[in-house]
Amino acid sequence: MAEEQAIREATRLNSKLIYEVIRRDGEEELERPAKSLVWSGIAAGLLISFSVLGEAVLRDNLPETPWRYLIENLGYSFGFLLVILGRMQLFTENTITTILPLVAERSASCFGRVLRLWSIVLAANIVGALGAAAFMAFSGAFDADLLAVIGDLSRHATGFPPGEAFFRAIPAGVLVASIVWMMPGQNGSEVLLIVLFTWLIAAGDFTHIIAGSVEMWFLALQGNLGFGPALVQFFLPVLAGNIVGGTLVFTLLAWGQVKAEVEPEENAVGNK
Repeated sequence: MAEEQAIREATRLNSKLIYEVIRRDGEEELERPAKSLVWSGIAAGLLISFSVLGEAVLRDNLPETPWRYLIENLGYSFGFLLVILGRMQLFTENTITTILPLVAERSASCFGRVLRLWSIVLAANIVGALGAAAFMAFSGAFDADLLAVIGDLSRHATGFPPGEAFFRAIPAGVLVASIVWMMPGQNGSEVLLIVLFTWLIAAGDFTHIIAGSVEMWFLALQGNLGFGPALVQFFLPVLAGNIVGGTLVFTLLAWGQVKAEVEPEENAVGNK
């Protein structure tokens, strides 16, 4: 018995078990009260700002060398660590968590619940990002040099043409969905997983709708980015790209590898 237990603990979770863990988590999220989603989403929008701040602090303090870019992007992981390990509602995580119950159930009622959750969480994340950007811009807590670096990072992140912003957002959606998919199989290495994948988002210049919204609001509040360009050039293309990457690419591929194993069981339960 002790040997069997050791083998069970040492065996990696297979795709079917990972799917089931995330599907059940998604079902629980879909049933959460709106008030809980709102406050969790606002908290996520606020705390994701530490990704922008972390990257800015590292850039501001590192010497100008060829390797600075790779090191400073480690700061981008800070906000994601806070949000993901803190189990807060981040829109891009929900592109896989809540979609797995939908592709399994394929019903109008489930689709409506997904749209409800997405709408609430996205709006709450954006409000939280606005609050964080306002604090950065107007609180006086940050010196002029650091604010200048935040401004530079923000102009870069929001300055891509719409088509390029869309395509750069697809890998970011895939990577965040990958973190969600891989988390159940981790045993104490969750921090390393999040750091590596979110570092790659920053180092690859891939665009993320919520972290990027902090930068978008920072520029807008200072009058350096108009509503139209912010919406058309950044927000809508990046939102669409993150959804395509997290849902149409990663989630459907993940579903494809377990569909043949899962559907017979679900049909058997439904026929009882």
